[in-house]
Amino acid sequence: MDGLTGFPQAIQGAFPHTQVQLHVVHQIRHSLRYVASKNQKEFVGDLKLIYQAPNKDIAEKHVDELEKKWGSKYSMVIKFWQDNWE
Repeated sequence: MDGLTGFPQAIQGAFPHTQVQLHVVHQIRHSLRYVASKNQKEFVGDLKLIYQAPNKDIAEKHVDELEKKWGSKYSMVIKFWQDNWE
């Protein structure tokens, strides 16, 4: 999915056993809309640690580190990752 409003509900209405996932590329693009251009390169480097992690536990650790590092500046972006984690 790419975050279209109502689309997950429509798919699950027709196919109730479907697992809906937000594509990581869309998640990254959405995140970068809210990150200042001067911080984007460093922020993307921190995001890579999350989506390239070898397992969920390590990825969650990196999400926590992302929040500690960037949470005060980009709390909305951090919340987006946390809300769409599963």
